[in-house]
Amino acid sequence: MNKQEGERIVDYFIVRDRETSIATNGSEYISLTLSNKDGVIRAKVWDVTEKQKEWLIKRSMIKVDALVTFYRGQRQLNIQRVRLVTDDDAVELNDLLNHASIPREDLWQELRMFIEDIESETLCELIKTLLKKKDIREKLTTIPAAKQYHHAYYAGLLEHIVTLCHVSAQLLQVYPQLNKDVILAVCILHDIGKTKALSDPVVPDYTTNGELIGHVVLSIEMIIEGAIEAGISTDHHEVLAVKHCILSGHVQDSVQSGVNSKTAEAIFFQHINKLDNQLNALFMIGNETNEEWTFSPMFKRRMYTSGN
Repeated sequence: MNKQEGERIVDYFIVRDRETSIATNGSEYISLTLSNKDGVIRAKVWDVTEKQKEWLIKRSMIKVDALVTFYRGQRQLNIQRVRLVTDDDAVELNDLLNHASIPREDLWQELRMFIEDIESETLCELIKTLLKKKDIREKLTTIPAAKQYHHAYYAGLLEHIVTLCHVSAQLLQVYPQLNKDVILAVCILHDIGKTKALSDPVVPDYTTNGELIGHVVLSIEMIIEGAIEAGISTDHHEVLAVKHCILSGHVQDSVQSGVNSKTAEAIFFQHINKLDNQLNALFMIGNETNEEWTFSPMFKRRMYTSGN
């Protein structure tokens, strides 16, 4: 959305999150996180009514008439009028979803091709054992890679996985010493725990497991469970290599695994994963603004977004 401060916008959105607060004058207002096919934006409804509090909830589809404002350098909406979407609007949930740039079905076919490129019977069987479960496959191909910042849209996780596989396929030609099978398996499985950590592809939130354990540990647990089900030793050298790449790849996150990268494959994966996360976050900012410089919560600094 490339609107300037003070401009009016009338559009449809999905409510991703809401929070009720008290203004300095004692009146209640609602802070909303809204999304549509153009991205995510924060909004406020001042002097909120009791009825509005009842239906302005997560997953609601709404039509807003608002003015664009800026707060701490971030574009927001000051909602003047708001109502629920009706049948007369002819708007469906899918019309408001911010999708991956490539159709989900095409991404899935690309992922299947990368799985077939894995020559290791052990790793191929491990991956197929996990992805044959309908609930895991459905979540993996629909949920975002994160609630915010990077790949935070429908099928974002699948796009992230396939992108990493493509990057690896190109760079493995430069670094043929790396174990291709381990690299591809890590690209595919490193975030599989997010299928249990995130609850919903449209309005993502953390599950109890996601909050208490985190997606990294959940990924390791799922790999161990998949290996046992497939009759593979959890100490198999290739399975161990994959687990090490996943754990060491998140050592710089706010929740650290405590394992530093100790293999060539782990070093390689840590850097391509970070690269894709950060570039996607920057591209998303560039798509949502026409400002030359934009503050990014992910980078914790202003980023040059002109021309992105």
